[in-house]
Amino acid sequence: VEKKKTVVMKRCLNPVFNESFPFDVPAHVLRETTIIITVMDKDRLSRNDVIGKIYLSWKSGPAEVKHWKDMLARPRTNVAQWHSLKA
Repeated sequence: VEKKKTVVMKRCLNPVFNESFPFDVPAHVLRETTIIITVMDKDRLSRNDVIGKIYLSWKSGPAEVKHWKDMLARPRTNVAQWHSLKA
């Protein structure tokens, strides 16, 4: 299990993140691998809330599977795609 974090966007109601997250995953475990991206609202006075998540794997939704296949077809290359968060 590996975790990566973006920079914190302070006082921003509509943040845009243009960051890449490279992971080294051995080819023999790719079918069992799922990348989970979680977007959180970080508050000082209350608990941090999950805004939404996206799951990338070969068994996700159609857009996510397309992105997964594109990443597998082009190893060591940035493969950018917008995704809608799910609750």
